[in-house]
Amino acid sequence: MLFVAATVVAVALGLIVNALYFDQGRPKTTNAGLPTIGGPFELVDHKGRVARDSDFRGKYLLVMFGYTACPDVCPTELQVITEAMEGLGEVRTRVQPLMITVDPERDTVAVLADYIENFHPSLIALTGSVAQVKAATKAYRVYSAKAPPDDDGDYFMDHSAFIYLMGPDGKYLHHFAPTTAPEDMTRKIRAVISGQG
Repeated sequence: MLFVAATVVAVALGLIVNALYFDQGRPKTTNAGLPTIGGPFELVDHKGRVARDSDFRGKYLLVMFGYTACPDVCPTELQVITEAMEGLGEVRTRVQPLMITVDPERDTVAVLADYIENFHPSLIALTGSVAQVKAATKAYRVYSAKAPPDDDGDYFMDHSAFIYLMGPDGKYLHHFAPTTAPEDMTRKIRAVISGQG
């Protein structure tokens, strides 16, 4: 009897914690059990052209959020994307890597254009107004916050660092943690494209 009562209490507590977790704005899931990540955005690419999510339909997307003044994580992740893209061979024509800045105040079109020359030539960098970028981060459930500036006015951006693999229909398929090796990313992308992922 005590075991049954303890089980009921444990289940009830689990349901309460679960409800609180999701009510605080953390990722919910679709009916298929996939996180509701992604959605419409309208930004500006590193060549000054308007870029909407719908412009990339028909391609798999590797979507990364970062910023050019990032000291380590962002350039490292962009290098991982570069190596993963190179490892894809001819399949890479079906994949479009995107970097969306979380620091639109500093990451202008010109700054992004200069920055991404260090990475894979197919990479497109996106910026926009603060409101446009905020809408994109919200759609992808990306955390970002401006740290207090130093005496010179310089600052860091705290942000989550997942790389999202989106399908040709714009739907979320998978995400890669910051520790993912390029060959593992390549392997997963290949598996997804071949229908075995």
